[in-house]
Amino acid sequence: MRKIMGAKVLFFFALLSFSAVSAFAQDEEDQGLVMNFYKDSCPQAEDIIKEQVKLLYKRHKNTAFSWLRNIFHDCAVQSCDASLLLDSTRRSLSEKETDRSFGLRNFRYIETVKEAVERECPGVVSCADILVLSAREGIVSLGGPYIPLKTGRRDGRRSRADVVEEYLPDHNETISGVLDRFAAMGIDTPGVVALLGAHSVGRTHCVKLVHRLYPEVDPALSPDHVPHMLHKCPDQIPDPKAVQYVRNDRGTPMVLDNNYYRNILDNKGLLIVDHQLAYDKRTRPYVKKMAKSQDYFFKEFSRAITLLSENNPLTGSKGEIRKQCNLANKLH
Repeated sequence: MRKIMGAKVLFFFALLSFSAVSAFAQDEEDQGLVMNFYKDSCPQAEDIIKEQVKLLYKRHKNTAFSWLRNIFHDCAVQSCDASLLLDSTRRSLSEKETDRSFGLRNFRYIETVKEAVERECPGVVSCADILVLSAREGIVSLGGPYIPLKTGRRDGRRSRADVVEEYLPDHNETISGVLDRFAAMGIDTPGVVALLGAHSVGRTHCVKLVHRLYPEVDPALSPDHVPHMLHKCPDQIPDPKAVQYVRNDRGTPMVLDNNYYRNILDNKGLLIVDHQLAYDKRTRPYVKKMAKSQDYFFKEFSRAITLLSENNPLTGSKGEIRKQCNLANKLH
């Protein structure tokens, strides 16, 4: 009888131990997003990404704009899972080919970064983390703040092209619509105002702004700015494949700074959403504050980028680590 009881006790403790180990293993498997996720599995990962972004920026300055746009277009659409990078297949359209993604480019350079990381640590670092960290380094290249970001994302297996318009705000959308969409990701009003400060750099294609010039000039535009816009966009129906654009900020077009806010307060914002941001009573106080203080702009921008980068990521055993960023592994 004692032997039986002893055996039962031993079995009970063995079961408890197994359960504890299993729970620990699950925690280890899915620790979510953490700082320096690859410290053991690929300690050089973040340095490699940083170096590659720097090298690419020296050769192609416009890559920095692309890195920055990528994080908006990927993370704002349901999940920060690099679904943006997937090519179209016979069964699904790529997010890159939707109207909302007009003007996005330089995706081949994400592959350049991925290849460099793969040479060091094959099959370890996700394209989703590469996309987010390259955006961070792109922000630094443009004179913006360095933003500590967590890693540990995994890659999605499917395009989200069918829901892009549901999640990504359009340049002609009302400010209420823009605020609502970002609020769903946990980004508040000053955060939205700061994120739109990304319009401080890069350019806007004439396709996106001719409706403010033709058939009549939008009276909300600064008369001083209109001749330049008309010169850059001479056609009422521009060729979307032609290189016709206006710099978002003529003063410091290659620098992420608070000049954007001064411009939109002077009615020099190119897009309708820029104008609304400056004059809506919910956003105007933050626009004025950021126009006065670059430190405040950088603080709110950093906070908002962090929230965006942590929007519903795939972690643990969800998703996969793609071998190639434009293809799900089953198609590789």
